[in-house]
Amino acid sequence: MKWLLPVLILVIALPVMASGVDENVLADPAKEAEARAIMEDLRCLVCQNQSIDDSNADMAADLRAVVRERVLAGDNAPQIYDYMVARYGDWILMRPPVNESTWVLWLMPAILIVLGLLVISVFLRRGRAQAQTVTPLSAQEEADLETVIGKDHRG
Repeated sequence: MKWLLPVLILVIALPVMASGVDENVLADPAKEAEARAIMEDLRCLVCQNQSIDDSNADMAADLRAVVRERVLAGDNAPQIYDYMVARYGDWILMRPPVNESTWVLWLMPAILIVLGLLVISVFLRRGRAQAQTVTPLSAQEEADLETVIGKDHRG
């Protein structure tokens, strides 16, 4: 039982030890902060849904090095974004611009919501219309129903 505590500590500490530490930080904290802000806006080409700042992939490490080189060379954020888009396309941006090739991506959520609301309203209207079209039984139908119910109760 004494071994349980060290094992639990090890299990809890493993994810922390496994996370990569970026050792290639810039000496100037202001430039490093600028580079990190840019890295947050660039998508990892391997992980696809992480920024290159968050990713541990080798490709992301290479892209982080490129961003740091460009910051040291004096490029500003728009220049670095243009540099990356020229090589990898708009897809590398975490927030791609609205243009001819991406407008569908930006409008699709709104279109799907509107279509969903239309489908729901059609089903609700059909349900109300069907509920309102119930007609009462005729005298003959009531007599037939009584006959059937009476037979079921008598066995």
